[in-house]
Amino acid sequence: MSGKPAQHSAGKDKRTQTVIWSVVVGVVVVCAVGAFSGDSDTSVPAPAADERSGTVPILRAAADSQGICYGWELLDVYDEVSVGSNLGDGTTVVDAPGCARWIAVSANVRYTSSSSESEDSATIRIKGSDDIEFADLAAIETRLGRFGLDEDAFLDDPGWAVTRAATILPLLAAERGLAEPAATPTAAPSTAAAPLPDAGNDFWRDRWIYVLSSVGLFLLAALFLAVGVRQRRSHRGRVPAQRPGAGAAGRTRSRR
Repeated sequence: MSGKPAQHSAGKDKRTQTVIWSVVVGVVVVCAVGAFSGDSDTSVPAPAADERSGTVPILRAAADSQGICYGWELLDVYDEVSVGSNLGDGTTVVDAPGCARWIAVSANVRYTSSSSESEDSATIRIKGSDDIEFADLAAIETRLGRFGLDEDAFLDDPGWAVTRAATILPLLAAERGLAEPAATPTAAPSTAAAPLPDAGNDFWRDRWIYVLSSVGLFLLAALFLAVGVRQRRSHRGRVPAQRPGAGAAGRTRSRR
């Protein structure tokens, strides 16, 4: 009769091991899928339609007042995402007819997948016509930070940041003495400038794979611990109780 409980216990242990290995394989598969899929969308978004349409008339008014053309350029590494100026959306000021003097902001944004070890990056440059000194362009580039237009702003919302920076160019050009201050608009713009969106928390986008893997390993360790405790208790329950007064194995009672 003792064979049946032993067989039942062996079958139960085998089923337990099957469950454990199923969980292990499941955790490994989930972590692998997350690690290799990652955040595949690394494209740089272009400025919204209202951002472009609201920027062009501001630049046009400044160009008419100061005699300097203003524009923007947004790049995704080597690909052109958006370009515009006082001449219109999609029109660059570089070598444009009627724009002997010009200043433009050029932003090159690079997004990387969450599985990559490289960090997202943004490079902001101020370009200008040959008659504008490099020191003036560098000073304008530096002063963009006063308006919150730093690398983080261009990474959070490249389209908003590049068009916003373009509208600041006339003011910074006047500060450097490149032109007279632009005329103050007498009427409110037809389209209100879009506010900077909430940057949110970038923690999950960069680290969700590691968090998922850690949680999976933690659950796996807890499962192993629970199964180990249960098997230990089961093993203790199967050991036969020793008779009271029984001597140690292999020891004989002494006779007088």
